Amino acid sequence: MKKIKSMGKYTKLILLMIDIIIIAIAYSLTQIFVQNSWGAINEIVIQKMVNSILISILIYQTFLHLFDLYRTITIFEGIKEYFCYALACMVSCNVVSMLGIIFDLNILSIKENLLAGIFIAVAMVFYRAIIRFLLTTKITIKPEPKRKNLLIIGAGEAGTDVVKSIKSSLIDIYNIVGIIDDNNKKQNCKISGVQVIGNRNDISKICKQRNVDIIFFAISSISAKDRKEILSICQETGIKLRILPGIQDLINEKNIIQNLRDVEIEDILGRDPIVLDNDNIATLIKNNVIMITGAGGSIGSELCRQIAKFEPTEMVLVDIYENNLYDIELELKAQYKNIKIDAVVASIRDKKKMENIFETYEPYLVFHAAAHKHVPLMEYSPLEAIKNNVFGTYNVVNCCDKYHVKRFILVSTDKAVNPTNIMGATKRLCEMIIQAKDKVSKTEFVAVRFGNVLGSNGSVVPLFKKQIAKGGPVTVTHKEITRFFMTIQEAVQLILQATTYAKGGEIFVLDMGEPVKIYDLAVSLIKLSGLEPNVDMPIEVTGLRPGEKLYEEILMAEEGLKSTEHQKIFIAKPSSITMEELEQKLEKCRQTIENENISIKEVKQNIKEIVPTYKENNK
Repeated sequence: MKKIKSMGKYTKLILLMIDIIIIAIAYSLTQIFVQNSWGAINEIVIQKMVNSILISILIYQTFLHLFDLYRTITIFEGIKEYFCYALACMVSCNVVSMLGIIFDLNILSIKENLLAGIFIAVAMVFYRAIIRFLLTTKITIKPEPKRKNLLIIGAGEAGTDVVKSIKSSLIDIYNIVGIIDDNNKKQNCKISGVQVIGNRNDISKICKQRNVDIIFFAISSISAKDRKEILSICQETGIKLRILPGIQDLINEKNIIQNLRDVEIEDILGRDPIVLDNDNIATLIKNNVIMITGAGGSIGSELCRQIAKFEPTEMVLVDIYENNLYDIELELKAQYKNIKIDAVVASIRDKKKMENIFETYEPYLVFHAAAHKHVPLMEYSPLEAIKNNVFGTYNVVNCCDKYHVKRFILVSTDKAVNPTNIMGATKRLCEMIIQAKDKVSKTEFVAVRFGNVLGSNGSVVPLFKKQIAKGGPVTVTHKEITRFFMTIQEAVQLILQATTYAKGGEIFVLDMGEPVKIYDLAVSLIKLSGLEPNVDMPIEVTGLRPGEKLYEEILMAEEGLKSTEHQKIFIAKPSSITMEELEQKLEKCRQTIENENISIKEVKQNIKEIVPTYKENNK
């Protein structure tokens, strides 16, 4: 530490001496230029020059110290510091001139002082900029073998920032072979010294010709379709690929390289960003008490994050699993100091506990995400699915009615449409519960139905990633099996938007885009990992699991479809089921779960009678 301080003193002394020499040279040269020849220099002129130099050194050093410029570190100086040097010099030369006039000193004239001041300012800034350049720039004559050949996609602002960042601090790691951009006007031009060498159609060829080791996708603002197409081309090269997130994630970020991340499956789905009507959402949430059941789950926790942005006065987080609940509670409390966060460990099956929670907090909106959702597990534990999904939901619904909740939103699933498994059948029964209850309650009961959520607990993407990390095989139940996919953030955004359209009794259906083959998903994830499917990483087809079907559906045959103000949200035709009919169905469910000796087969048969659209797939 002492050594560093002493080095700092020496640096300051060296800079001070250089500045003094510059001042002396500046005034000497100015005097010579004014006299136009060496021959005109005499003793009087020399005395004036010496006086000017001595007085100027004193004044300039005074103002350089007043501006605190010897405390700055040369390597970190920039435009602001350079401006201060110039300003200090201009102030100094004017003070010297004023002193000469006031005290009738034998020094250079105002004009000569100004000329010397300009020379000194330019020289001081110039030599410091040269020092900074030499200290920050690493010059390499030729690419070293250890450096990775890098191809950058995007010659826009983000791409330019990436090039500058690499040249300033990562030149020992990457050798930039060129930039790809679809703008014909940029072809063969240079961006910060790096040439634009082609468009998206040239990526594969360039990667082979230039032995590219890694690709940086540096376009922050691009359509979902173009992003998908370019990433697919990059993916086919088998080369490691890193990507910048959307422009909204880059705002206020200084180091753009730190934003680069591995490509995720969401990037190649080609989905357009969702535009929300935030004013309507805020009207419902702001300054109100909001309850979320299943708050620790994938959907529940994201609901918590997005709801918190709209400034409710209080959020009540309910979940039976304490670890996840604790995590989301800590996260929200750290980020939202002005919102009261209450985490309650409770089961929605516990009727008395639910009533106690509602009586205590009196929520304005209830988002119901708590459910058993794993299809294969519920096939072997159908009674648990009925107890939790059906009667747990029924408890919460009744509490909403009793304690005058404004609106209840059920998070449903495409598996409720013509279900082939117990989980889907119980979720369909939940939809029937809210539609029947809506007819007899002042509370507005609605459901939002969507497909699989990427990255959620139990979804195929985390499973595939684990299998790839372990060396395979990646298991797919059927080569033709397809699913609708949506990111967690998209799903929750649409849930919140659909909530604003609710009048009661609706089942909102989210536009999930085109269905995706699970096999193709596996292939993409393997390629994104830099491996070749069925060469480096085997894909094993294991056969459909119990309750699983090849194709998911969003609407049942008897349901119509009505559009809303949002292009990605639709409303299914309301069910005609009455509360009396529903109670009969629920009574049969109660008899089923109270029968301790009932077989799984008998449970499923009873559910088929309660939910007529439930058909097993005989697996």
